[in-house]
Amino acid sequence: MTDLTTTSENPVQANLQVTDNAATEVNRLMAENSLPETAGVRVGVKGGGCSGFTYSLTFDMQPADGDIILDVNGVRLFCDPKSILYLNGTVLEYTSGLQGRGFQFQNPNAKSTCGCGESFSV
Repeated sequence: MTDLTTTSENPVQANLQVTDNAATEVNRLMAENSLPETAGVRVGVKGGGCSGFTYSLTFDMQPADGDIILDVNGVRLFCDPKSILYLNGTVLEYTSGLQGRGFQFQNPNAKSTCGCGESFSV
């Protein structure tokens, strides 16, 4: 796992990490979908879910105005300034096992999470 490298476009101090497994899977999916070099992974938080907030993880072709842009372990991340308040210190992991595979957020700011791990409260 590699710590973040912020770009000059990042006006806010942000600390997100991407594990080697997650970086490998993101890069595989980006290549498989022939995404352009301007594309990245949008991470965010939205209201909802059984615990109050849900995580958002999607591909985006380019950053939006005001986004925090990070280059972490070879993965370009886009995050809106409001979401980074809830995600600072979070590690994005990718796991595969008997109970399925997928991306997981390891968020030190979450006081509780739901059973499925898709939502949290602060």
